[in-house]
Order: sequence, then C-alpha cells, then structure tokens
Amino acid sequence: MEKRWQLRERGNENVVEQLSAELSIDPVLTNLLVQRGIDTFEKARTFFRPQLSDLYDPFLMKDMNIAIDRIGSAMARNEKILVYGDYDVDGTTSVALIYTFFRQFYQNMGYYIPDRYTEGYGISFKGVDYAAENNYTLIIALDCGIKAIDKVEYAARKKIDFIICDHHRPGNELPAATAVLDPQRPDCNYPFRELSGCGVGFKLIHAYARINSIPFESIVPLLDLVAVSIASDIVPLVDENRVMAYFGLKQLNTNPRLGLRSIIKTAGIENKEITIEDIVFRIGPRINAAGRIESGTKAVELLIASDDKLAHDISDKINTFNNTRKNIDRNITREAMQMISSNPRRRNASSTVLFNPDWHKGVIGIVASRLIETYYRPTVILTESNGFVTGSARSVNGFDLYNAIEACSDLLENFGGHMYAAGLTLRPENLEEFSERFEQVVRKTITPEQMIPVVDIDGEMDFPLIDNRMIRILNQFRPFGPENMAPVFVTRRVRDVGTGRIVGNTGEHLKLDLVQEGHNHPPLGAIAFHLAHHFDRIRNGQPFDVCYTIEENEFRGITSIQLMVKDIKGLE
Repeated sequence: MEKRWQLRERGNENVVEQLSAELSIDPVLTNLLVQRGIDTFEKARTFFRPQLSDLYDPFLMKDMNIAIDRIGSAMARNEKILVYGDYDVDGTTSVALIYTFFRQFYQNMGYYIPDRYTEGYGISFKGVDYAAENNYTLIIALDCGIKAIDKVEYAARKKIDFIICDHHRPGNELPAATAVLDPQRPDCNYPFRELSGCGVGFKLIHAYARINSIPFESIVPLLDLVAVSIASDIVPLVDENRVMAYFGLKQLNTNPRLGLRSIIKTAGIENKEITIEDIVFRIGPRINAAGRIESGTKAVELLIASDDKLAHDISDKINTFNNTRKNIDRNITREAMQMISSNPRRRNASSTVLFNPDWHKGVIGIVASRLIETYYRPTVILTESNGFVTGSARSVNGFDLYNAIEACSDLLENFGGHMYAAGLTLRPENLEEFSERFEQVVRKTITPEQMIPVVDIDGEMDFPLIDNRMIRILNQFRPFGPENMAPVFVTRRVRDVGTGRIVGNTGEHLKLDLVQEGHNHPPLGAIAFHLAHHFDRIRNGQPFDVCYTIEENEFRGITSIQLMVKDIKGLE
C-alpha cells in the first residue's frame, strides 16, 4: 500500500539551538524535544527524569471527595462493595487494582465482570441484579458507566449506589450516580484528560490513601497494572500517563505481581526488559483473550492471584485462549477480505461495514484493525448477539470515528468509545440504513489525505550521527506511545552494500546493510518488514530514501544498532 511521508515541522530554530547548548546534545535530538512541546531545560528535566511527585492532586478531579466519603461510610457500616469493570485489559486491570488495594483492610467486597456475549459492554441490568441478589449496596464501576443512565436509575430503585470511574466521553446527560469520576466531563477541571480507566482507578486509591494516612509508597507497586492498561488502551503516553507508565514499567521489570509474572513467562519475554511494545503485543492480547474466548473474570483471577501455582495454571489457560483467538481472527479476516474483494461497491467505498451473524464477537475489533491494514478507511465489523447486531469500529489517522457513529445514533441502541475505536449495538432492521448512513457521513467528512496511510517523520538525519551516545539519549525518550512515538527519521540517498537478502518464512521482509552516499561510516544493519518487493532494484545498487526508527539488537550477547525500516522511496 502506498504511504504518504509527512515531515513534521521543525521546532523554533532559536529554541532548538539554545536548548541544544543547555543539554549538550545534537540539535537533531533537541528538535525532537521541541516538537513535543519540551522547549525549556526544566521541561526537559521533567521529561527525561519522571518523578512520582509530578502526579496531580487526585482531589482536583470532580466528585473525588464525594467518592471517598461514600467509600468511607460504606466501610464504616460494613456494606458490601462490588467492584465492577469491563472485560477488556483496561477494565480487568482496573478491577484488579481496586480490589487488591481495598482488600488489604476491608473484606466485605467482591468483583464482577460482565459477560461479553450475554451482557455486552459496560454496566448491565444482569450485573445490577447480581449485586441486589447478593446484598451489595455500593458498586464501584471502572472503565465503564459514563452513559449507563438507565442502569444507574435501575440500581437506585434497588437501593444500590454507584461510584463511576470512567474515561470515555460522556453523553449530554450524566448518570445520577453518587459520584462520577471522569476527566472527560466538561465540568471537570482535572489537569489531564487522557487517563486510562485504570488510571482513574489509581487516582481513586491515591485520594483514599491520602485521606486515610496510608503511605503513598504502598500504592506504587500497583502501577504495574496501570502501565498495562495505559499501553493496551492506547491512551496518549504524555503528562501523567507517562509518569505512571514509567514507574509501572519499573515495577514490571523488578517485581511484577504473580499474575503478570506468569504472563511474562508464558509469552517468552522473562529474560528481557519489558517495554510498552511488549505489553501491546504480548501481555495485553493474552489478558484480553480471556474475555474474548471465555470470561474476563479469568483475567481478574490471574491479576489478583497470590498463589504461584494458581497464577501459572490460569496463565496457561489464558495462553490457550489466545492461541484460539488467533486462529479465529485469522479465519474471519480472510472471510471479510473476500467479502470486500468480491464486491466492487464495497471495494470502492469510503468506509467498510461488514456483518456476519456467525462471526465471533470476541475478535471482531481485531478483524477491523486488520482490514485497515489493507483497506485504509474507517471500518465497522458486526455480528449477531442476543437478537441484536453488535460490533466494533476502528478508524484511520485523523478521522474522528466517534463523531461519525454519533451522526447515526438514532439508528443505534447504544454506542461508546473514542476517536479511533468504538463499540455499537443496533437492531437488525436498522443494519442496512446504518451501513448506508455511515458511508455517507464518512464520504462527506473524510479527506483524501486521511485515506492514505501516513508515515510521520520527525526529522532528517545523516547516518554518521547514529552512534551509541545517540542511542542512550533516545532510550531516555521512552516509554514510547501515542503522542510520544518512537522518533522516525529519514535519510536520503542510501544504498545496500551488497549483502542484502530476503528473509522471513513467507519471503516478505528484507535484511539490509546500508550506507549513505557521500559519507564515510560503517554499514548500518536494517530490517524492512513487508518491503521485499523492492529487493530487485535495491540489489542493483540504486540509491533510495529510507525512513526508520532506531533500535538496539542483541544477538548472542552482542548488542548492535539496527534500523527498523518503515518505508522506502525513490526506486520507482
């Protein structure tokens, strides 16, 4: 697929020059900082040296004092408290975090994860009924609830109070809960709006610990769960998220909880430094697989496990779920691709909306993401569940999917999500009209540029600048994630020294050794995934432009610099 290279605007030259002198680093690196809004020595110190003291006062979040008072009164009266969370990584880590913290000193608690297939996303009537039948009088809802107006009213009639800890966009009306903690609330002045659901949960225990003179140091180990949620839910890795992810990764790498340690071992990454990328591609999918294939409750059981054998057994089971999930999503993706390629109208549309009642509800979000890799456009994948059509949607760079779905809200039973990912449910009789309306909305609002994959390039660089000192400084930009992605550089007129070859089981990838024309330097090893179609021209010695990120590669105890090639141009 053709990609558009987009070179970011350089930072203010005077600022770059001054900061470069103050930090004693190359202007190429200083420019990266300025592009990220880090334009003073003090901001750079905060960026490179995150401190837990940089976390905001949790009581800046609206309703926090009310939430803490209600939890305190529930404990004083020995009320039963139910911790309720969604079945994905953010929801299950949130439940594990709150349950682990409060169970240290209060036993009259339980937790509840809704079933993806019988209850669907978020708070359910069945979940409220469970609470009532088991005499719970307070529900702490995490990573969900901001639109559960009718469920909260239903609970109130059963004398059950709600504290909602969510991070999704609210609708026009808030639920009539005892407290609604959500930095996305228009009337909430919390300094950082992009917390994960587990992040909001952490602010709740942060506030409770402060009021009850519990040392802050005692809640820091819980940041391993927050880091997993931040990476898996793809929230911006800046500001408070960066601080929590930074220290959460430290916890993951030094003393993770038993459940996470078991997943790390099962995933085969126990002998390396765990990164955000490891969470996104190795740890998160395994936690998610529990809710996709069986029940998210299994994930919570793993994350709160205090017995090593139990953690190992659950981790093995979840790993089996993950293998099953991979087989299912591979088959559904193949079917979905066939549905598009065999239908000219679908092939030439501005959006993708596909429905098959037999598709597995647990993997359709993954399928939507995979389709975007081939057909780069807003995508909705739908299946049948409990008499309704339900599904997941994913977007492309710069296009607000949530707004497009909201424009069809009169056809939907419910929906929720973010700019780039959403879930929705509708009646079968509205499916055809929804497909047409969604296509119309997308066609009218998406720009031609948004339908071409973009490689955002941070700056141009000559190969001789890439050395071990630069790598050490680049490593301090970690953890990488949305709004602080691994820097992408472009280098002009490079060529392979003649040792390049096609690699990979399917012959899709390239292993190259690159030099830049006009410069004297040792060749730089490079891996170019899915770019083997360029090989014939590369081995003829033609110069080309390359954009890439820079990593360290360890092989047989030897560490070397390796370029991860994102795209190649100039060989046409």
